[in-house]
Amino acid sequence: MTIPPPDGSRDRRIEDPTNLWIIHPAGRLLLPWAIARGISANSVSVVGLILGALAAAAYANWSSWPFAFLGLLLSVGWLIADGLDGMIARATKTASPLGRALDGMCDHGVFFLLYLVLALSIGTLSGWILATAAGVLHAVQSSLYEGERTRFHRRCKGVAAEPPVPSRNPLVKLYDFVAGSVDRVAYRFDEAMTRDSDSAALGTLYGMRASAPMRLMRPLSANARVFAIFIACLAGNPYLFFWFELIPLTAILVLGLTWHRAVESRLLRSMAGPAPEQHSQSDRSSIQRT
Repeated sequence: MTIPPPDGSRDRRIEDPTNLWIIHPAGRLLLPWAIARGISANSVSVVGLILGALAAAAYANWSSWPFAFLGLLLSVGWLIADGLDGMIARATKTASPLGRALDGMCDHGVFFLLYLVLALSIGTLSGWILATAAGVLHAVQSSLYEGERTRFHRRCKGVAAEPPVPSRNPLVKLYDFVAGSVDRVAYRFDEAMTRDSDSAALGTLYGMRASAPMRLMRPLSANARVFAIFIACLAGNPYLFFWFELIPLTAILVLGLTWHRAVESRLLRSMAGPAPEQHSQSDRSSIQRT
């Protein structure tokens, strides 16, 4: 059975090492087998949810190291399924809004179960408070991080975002104001990319500059959290994972967002020079060397 090459949907410069060397190769190994049997992407998403639920059940006994290792193995199985469903959807051209929504709900569902099980196993008020606070921050961090990843991959291809469509619904407007705060700042660069005479070259230059802050934010991936939960449980203290979520990951998010916006601002200033339609000679040389 031939293992297909990477489909190019992810930029290797910003991928988590565990994705590059474990999760995605395992998914590509299973891809021909799944397609030959007509297994749908949505079915794999559901299998991933089941594996994640079993991992949470194993972590209910985290004080026993065999169960902690079992929880890790099942969590890795969920990560593989989480990557495989997208590979199947792209390979069979069956990607759909329903599939993306199902994939997202399965991801959030698995972590909800993990947080719930850890809080129940601790059984104290402080444990519940920390688990709730960490869960809320996790949702915010994941949403913003995935937005940054999507933005990075799109721009590297020279594609600018479409302007947001305003809504008259007050609740939707409030949600868009809060959830789209980062997008509104970042959209200035997309507007400039739309006007640029060579958006592909600008996208290449942007990718060179923005890959560093994106690499900084890699610990915000699900992979890092899966291994952090295992390490905390193996150390005999799930509180360590909650504090990891609350302090280091929040700091990484803030630093990464600030750095990413700074990269955009520097590029915008360089484009506003004497010849805005042309990139500097040093920038063109940098692009040619890559």
